[in-house]
Amino acid sequence: MAKLSHRDRLLRALNHQPPDRIPLDLGSHPNASIHIRAYEELKSHLGIKSENKMMHRWMQVALVDEEILRFFDIDTRRLALGKRDIPLECNLEDETYIDQWGVVRRKPPGALYYEVIKSPLVGEISISDIVQYPWPDPHDGGVTRGLRERAQVLRQRTDFAVVVTVPAAFVHYTQFIRGFEDWYIDCVNDVRLIETLFDAVLEINIASVQEILHEIGDLVDVVVTADDLGDQRGTIVSPALFRTLLKSRLKRYFDEIHRLTEAKLLFHTCGSVFDIVRDLIEIGVDVLNPIQVSAAKMNTERLKTEVGAKLAFWGAIDTQQVLSYGSVSDVEAEVKQRIIDLAPGGGYVLSAVHNIQPGVPPENICEMFRAAQELGAFSDHNPIMKALA
Repeated sequence: MAKLSHRDRLLRALNHQPPDRIPLDLGSHPNASIHIRAYEELKSHLGIKSENKMMHRWMQVALVDEEILRFFDIDTRRLALGKRDIPLECNLEDETYIDQWGVVRRKPPGALYYEVIKSPLVGEISISDIVQYPWPDPHDGGVTRGLRERAQVLRQRTDFAVVVTVPAAFVHYTQFIRGFEDWYIDCVNDVRLIETLFDAVLEINIASVQEILHEIGDLVDVVVTADDLGDQRGTIVSPALFRTLLKSRLKRYFDEIHRLTEAKLLFHTCGSVFDIVRDLIEIGVDVLNPIQVSAAKMNTERLKTEVGAKLAFWGAIDTQQVLSYGSVSDVEAEVKQRIIDLAPGGGYVLSAVHNIQPGVPPENICEMFRAAQELGAFSDHNPIMKALA
């Protein structure tokens, strides 16, 4: 097969067609990047001296430099939203800030991330408290100012796949706002209250998506949204409760994205979500990320066999054990296995499971992308792909 452009390579894969090689991603969205400490070590290893820039504050995720993206021949590029004209984050003292939802986050001394230390609607509240809450304005013009022009530059002057991240629908935000304990209790004991909170946040984020995709829906290749529905052992609520409380609302959100763009919808959810993966396909998910292979039931061979005809996979290179603690040869073996399981017929974009964490040796990061380029080539000269054909 002739060499494809980066954009065509990724789109062929997401359309379940074999590309010339497995597409690669690093840093196209805040759940597929690298922690700032690991990033500093990687830059030092590569001899790159660019300034550090942050993509995501509380996850401490780096904005990956173009020199690194080109070094690894990454197929994606992030389209960044603009900054709000009226900032809603408020810095406090001692590495503490209030985010746009009123959630207080703090980075303790020596910690790697910001932690939630105060949820604004925790404890005894009423529906009136939700209705009267000072919700963020989804129509702030700074978010989309210049966005179309930036998208056109990526579209017309590069051959990379353009990826934009829109807000999460409502699950994570409501957990942060209500507090995790009260959130779970409400899902069983006060459904009317929690549904009111769900819908309040969902309406805001639908309006945000409309503002964003009215501007650039015709210029992007992948739209990313996220809401963690799984943990290490299974779904965060039972599949039955997911279908009762969450599924229809997520569908409404995904339907609006699909209405506004022909781009593929990538949904990020950590953890074990095998029990609801068919539900996610049903409500409009085109691509699943990060494929947390260390979680229960997230076997890549089984996923490909059972749902791979309708769902593309993005991620799957284990961060919990292999990248963090494995040898270079372990990384190569991991890359090989995920390609064998997920690549046949297209449908796979290779990246780490979630963000590359502090302590991951830069040699392992380099090996992940080196092995992917060598072992992921759809060529008669590649024994892996020849065997899978």
